[in-house]
Amino acid sequence: MLVLARKVGQSIIINDNIELMVIEVRGDQVRLGIEAPKSIPVHRKELLEQIRAQNLKAAADVDAVSNALADKQSQ
Repeated sequence: MLVLARKVGQSIIINDNIELMVIEVRGDQVRLGIEAPKSIPVHRKELLEQIRAQNLKAAADVDAVSNALADKQSQ
């Protein structure tokens, strides 16, 4: 992991097309601004983890329904 120190108004550039700027520091919170091409999704990590967990649960539910239907058809 690369660790950098930045002040308000300073930024870092990732891969020549993503800019991460420090907008504000207030107590233990940092507000960041992110400029990235629309083709690159930007998500908060905790929301992405929730979406992945919901997708895994939905896939398991689909498998359960599919297996139940297959069992019913084989009877």
